[in-house]
Amino acid sequence: MPNDPLFPDSLPRFARQMSVGEGHVLYVEECAAMDGLPVLFLHGGPGSGCTPMQRRLFDPERFHAVLFDQRGCGRSRPLGSIEANTTAHLVADLEYLRDALGIPGWILFGGSWGSLLALAYAQIFPERVLGLVLRGVFLGSRQEIDAYVQGRSGAAPEAWKVFAKQIPPGEQGNLLAAYARRILHDDPEIALPAARAWLDYERALMGEPPLALLPNPTQMAKARVQMHYLTHDCFLAPGQLLAGVERLRHIPAAIVQGLADPVCPPHVAESLHRAWPEATWVPVPDAGHGGLSPPVARACINALGWVGESVVG
Repeated sequence: MPNDPLFPDSLPRFARQMSVGEGHVLYVEECAAMDGLPVLFLHGGPGSGCTPMQRRLFDPERFHAVLFDQRGCGRSRPLGSIEANTTAHLVADLEYLRDALGIPGWILFGGSWGSLLALAYAQIFPERVLGLVLRGVFLGSRQEIDAYVQGRSGAAPEAWKVFAKQIPPGEQGNLLAAYARRILHDDPEIALPAARAWLDYERALMGEPPLALLPNPTQMAKARVQMHYLTHDCFLAPGQLLAGVERLRHIPAAIVQGLADPVCPPHVAESLHRAWPEATWVPVPDAGHGGLSPPVARACINALGWVGESVVG
């Protein structure tokens, strides 16, 4: 398709399962040019896992791309596990993978939840980060989470009404807690319908149709991991990521933001850019949240290109 900015379909050069401790085994793949500039791709969610389409964001002649499914997600095991699964654990996993793969330093490329994880890692290990591409910024604040769950952003109001009506009126003041109680319940007859309603609300915001069936195990794992992280404020202190920008000012960075993003609204990315004016601001007019939509994907590929040039040049 002429409007498709993505690179051709490809298979991983290497794919493996790697044990990172506490019973977690991560699915990890290395793609594109094994002798190229290393880039770590951080998927969204939390809980989503990676997809083959995301390999197509990387120039196969230029980048050594590492993609992996975070704890409890996708092809990692145990699927849906929230034990020993916090932001600190995930940051430690990234550093373990970097060392185990023999990569001295890498560019971090993360969207949505992946942007949060990229910032958290970079602020602890800035010496290992060559550059950053952040798309659809999420900082994990209580305000962001509440606006999303309680429908305060005003996006997809009809879908939000359907989402809220799944919960009795007395619990609608804290829909996150109400959904977490159900989704994390041991009884599948309680957990599965709640997870379906939760995932359908997100799908409506993304412009996707509702699920045709109850969630499959991978979708259920995504909902479980999301509940775990969101109910714990993403295991971050208030304002932690904005305060930590001081450690990143010297690193080439791009903030790519769809200006019609209903999931991670532009004002969040704008607050990051105000704190970090050295980062290049890349607004994408009329674009939503999807990282593989043509306008957002094109902006991310271009940003990754010039961040890479800044690293090697």
